[in-house]
Amino acid sequence: MIEIDGVTVSFGGVTALNGLTVQLDAPVVGIIGPNGAGKTTFLNVLSGFVRPNSGRIRAFGQELTGLQPHQRAQWGLRRSFQKEQAVDELTVEDNVRVVLDSLPLSRGAVEDALTRALEFTGISAVRRRSVAGLNAFERRMTELARCVAGSPKLILLDEPGAGFSQSEVATLRSVINGISETVGARTFLIDHDVDLIQATCQRTMVLDFGSLVTYGETASVLADPRVRAVYLGMEET
Repeated sequence: MIEIDGVTVSFGGVTALNGLTVQLDAPVVGIIGPNGAGKTTFLNVLSGFVRPNSGRIRAFGQELTGLQPHQRAQWGLRRSFQKEQAVDELTVEDNVRVVLDSLPLSRGAVEDALTRALEFTGISAVRRRSVAGLNAFERRMTELARCVAGSPKLILLDEPGAGFSQSEVATLRSVINGISETVGARTFLIDHDVDLIQATCQRTMVLDFGSLVTYGETASVLADPRVRAVYLGMEET
């Protein structure tokens, strides 16, 4: 259970999150809303990159609010970004190893975790290639391998499916659907692809102007007239 209690974030005169309170309790939670709704700010708060003006965050009984980003990573939080952050100069396996080397693992455990992450994301064949020579989807899967490596507890994915073909998104969908059972982590997913949200997220949260519109079972949320109005661009009836 991830508990968000009264989280407010303001940038100057703009309120990006407005007293957000919600308990997120599904293996994969979708986070949707129009541009500027506060979705990425929410992930930034969870990651520790943005400090809230007020409010608290607890995950599986652990108070996260006061932890620095590196402390959250050591606890088990992983994050991908809208623009992937894989390091061009490193190989695929070294990009993943960087994450694992910061954890209290033996050398053998690091190599085992590395191999599992690459196999799970389907990129073992390119593990010794430089990231600079990969295509966009392989780079994205390298970043996803970084997220699933080392027994994470919470994985935050910010628009991982943007710009990919239907077959590539299908592969991504399969990996996301396997995270809970294979990796044991909860996942929060931001994406504008409603089909991807429907296919992976058991429950979905909708934000608008930094406030919670609704949270619940994904099919019901997407059928909600308020959601259709603020997110899907359809008038309430």
